[in-house]
Amino acid sequence: MSDKSDTVQEPQIALYTMCLVRDGDKVLLLNRPSAKGFPGWIAPGGKLEFPERPTEGAAREVREETGLNVTDLVYKGLDEYVDPKRNFRYMVFNYVTSSFEGELLANPPEGELRWIPIAEAANYPMQDWFARRFPLFFEEGTFEVHKIYDEDTEIMLEEATKRT
Repeated sequence: MSDKSDTVQEPQIALYTMCLVRDGDKVLLLNRPSAKGFPGWIAPGGKLEFPERPTEGAAREVREETGLNVTDLVYKGLDEYVDPKRNFRYMVFNYVTSSFEGELLANPPEGELRWIPIAEAANYPMQDWFARRFPLFFEEGTFEVHKIYDEDTEIMLEEATKRT
């Protein structure tokens, strides 16, 4: 007979998407203000709603944040971090597309939208995690970024990137 204190708590899992929209040598990024979290230039994305598929969620987030309707999303990889102390896993499904239609929103809800040359994007202020992930969108194959993070101490305990 096992003691209740020995019971393992099911992990909390948060699922998100991100979709980089590409137009030739430019990408669409949004400049998210601090009040929205993750300040700086970033690709559109957000929380996956149950029970939508990740590609549906990515397309919905692009539409909501930019006004563009995207299709033909190509899966680029998974970025996740886990916090063992909190039994928490945060996963982001990453996509890229060059297929879109529509007009950019005049007053986007998440921040200023701008088509930025890919070669210049690294010069824009980005969160460190997005700046490290950004080049992976343009490499052949897929990527998997796995991080173990201690939220209490705000220390990254382990980080590994695998390319396939």
